[in-house]
Parts: sequence; C-alpha cells; structure tokens
Amino acid sequence: MDSVSQIALGSALTIATMGRRTAVWKSAFWGLVAGTLPDLDVFIDHGNALANMINHRGNSHSLLYLLLLSPLLGWCIARLQGEGAYWRRWSLAMALVLVTHPVLDWFTVYGTQLLRPFSREAYGLGSVFVIDPLYTLPLLIGVGVALCRKSFAGLRGNQVGLLLSSLYLAWSVLAQQHVSGVARASLAAQDIAAPQLLVTPTPLNTLLWRVVAMDDTHYWEGYHSVFDKNRATAWTRHERGTALQSQYAPHAPAIAQLARFADGFMKLEQEDDALYLSDLRMGSEGRYSFRFRLGSPEEIRAGRTVIAQQPLEVPVREALIELWQRIWHKPE
Repeated sequence: MDSVSQIALGSALTIATMGRRTAVWKSAFWGLVAGTLPDLDVFIDHGNALANMINHRGNSHSLLYLLLLSPLLGWCIARLQGEGAYWRRWSLAMALVLVTHPVLDWFTVYGTQLLRPFSREAYGLGSVFVIDPLYTLPLLIGVGVALCRKSFAGLRGNQVGLLLSSLYLAWSVLAQQHVSGVARASLAAQDIAAPQLLVTPTPLNTLLWRVVAMDDTHYWEGYHSVFDKNRATAWTRHERGTALQSQYAPHAPAIAQLARFADGFMKLEQEDDALYLSDLRMGSEGRYSFRFRLGSPEEIRAGRTVIAQQPLEVPVREALIELWQRIWHKPE
C-alpha cells in the first residue's frame, strides 16, 4: 500500500497496543516510524529499473526478519523514552506494526516476498488498489481522534478506525471473489478458454474491477462493476508476444525475470524498432504502470540490453471522470 496508509496503520496499531502506558503522540510517532521502515528499500539500487521493481518488497518485507527486528526496536524505543518497564509492550507494538506492513502489501497485486529467505515467491492477493481512500480514511480519523481526545473515548475512536479499515479489507476479498465468479461464467458463455485469471480493483476503489484472462498466446481484458446488472463482460483480445519471447528470452534475462515475478502476466511487443516489456497486472491496456524498453532487436541479440522504465502519462481528470462513469453505468 501507499506510504500514508502504512503510516496510518502503524500509528493506529501502536496507539491501540500501548493504550495509556505512554503519551498518545509518542505511540503515534513511533508507529509512523515503524510503519515506514520496510519501504526504505526503495532507496537501494539493484542495477536497473526492472531489478529495482522485482526486489522492492524483498528482504525488508520478510515476516521472519521483521519479527526478529521487533524486540530490538521495542527495547531501543523503551530505553530512549525512559520507559524500560514497558519494553515488552513496545516490542509487541513494533511486531504488530512491522508484520502488518507486508501483510497489508499482500492485499495488493504488486507482489510481496513474505517468506524470505526461504522463498523468493512474490505473493499478491490483489483485492485492493495500492491507494484506496476508503481504507485509509478510517485509520487517519481514528488516529486524529486519539490525538485530539486524550481519553478513553479517543482510544475507542482509534479502535473503531482499525475495525472499519479491517472490515473494508474483508469486503474487498468478498467483492473480488464475486467478480471472479462472474468473469469465469462470462468467459465460459463466450467460449473463451483462458485458464489464468487475474481480478484486481481499478484505482481508488473496490467497486469497479479489471479482469485479465490469459492463455498461452493471448490475453483478454474486461471490466465489471459490482453494480452491473448484466453479467456478460465485454472482452478485448490482445497478443502476448509469445513468439518474440521465445526469440529474445535467451538474450534478455529480464523477460524470464518479469515472467516469474508477475506469474506470467506480461507481454513483449515490438514498437518503433524497439522491444517493450509490460507487466499486465498493474494499469490497463495502453497505460501500464510498469513498461520497460529493452532496446532494439540488434542490441538485445548482442547482449547490450539497457532496461529503461517508460513514464506513465495519464490525464488524471479525464481518467477519474471515466472511472466514475463506468462504476455506475455499463456501456451498451
């Protein structure tokens, strides 16, 4: 999730765990710090844009490593604040904040390597978008209430915020399962045999969902709103570039790397005498968040692949209007 969500969750959990044992502002501050720590790996350069993408949410998001760090961090905070008697409580608070950070990331589709060092598998449920105000606002309001009303009522307000945000995550999973069922039925009704299915929310909401169905050579993209009365999805068919992948994969390891990281949801295309690699999970057709230029065919064959991430240019106002309209009205 985005940094604001992680900060809000970290502060809310620390306030709830520490209660009246320390000042609320101290709990909020240290929750903010701990909620930010795992994402500091974005400042590590792994050599190129694709490697940076794949290795983000790696060791710094390992459940094991974060659990091992928690007692040390809790002890340091307790000593720093002269609250040595509460070091175990601080350690518990830090464990909750650090572990829930990658767990919350797991709800997005990006891919979080929860089981390092035992596995490099990137897990992503994909039931919430990386930025979702309906998840974050209850946490922010709850923390704000706790900071402003330094009493039992303030702490209760923080707990309500945590409860509402957790219920929203539960709703996102149920909505995702519902849309998955609708999509599979629609594919079957239209005789589309695509065994791999990806269902993710569109930006900022869990009402409109993007669905990608994929076979060995093609993928189909469609959209479904929870308010759509007609369950027949309109699918658009696209090439995955499997012939290009077979031809250039031996010369460009990046192709296999992204295929593994994205569970196969990727495409390779040639455009203007250059090859482009796209992650199909994030964005939409023509607007992918992670699209990489690998170089010309001659450069790739010669082993001179230079990976450069392409900037994503989205007309924000028009995109938001289009999104809002599609949530409530299905095109005829």
